[in-house]
Amino acid sequence: MTDFTVRTAEQLPTLLQAFRKEAGLTQSDVALRLGVTQQTYSALERNAENMGVARLLKLLGILGVKMVLDKPAIAAKPVPGQVRPDSPHW
Repeated sequence: MTDFTVRTAEQLPTLLQAFRKEAGLTQSDVALRLGVTQQTYSALERNAENMGVARLLKLLGILGVKMVLDKPAIAAKPVPGQVRPDSPHW
């Protein structure tokens, strides 16, 4: 399984098109399963950054794509005036 990191909504159109083609589906196939016209689906795919979450999740299911949200570890922010043990001033 290949993972894709999506950081901006502008990345979605390219990914959705690639996932659709990888699944061997036409825009008409996906539109039928999504319950919209081919023209509506084409617009959704081109402007995916404006798609609602519920519709996006349904579309990902049709394409056989699982969305995983990941929260990377964030380093603790230093408190002003506090000296940390790994600091050269410890």
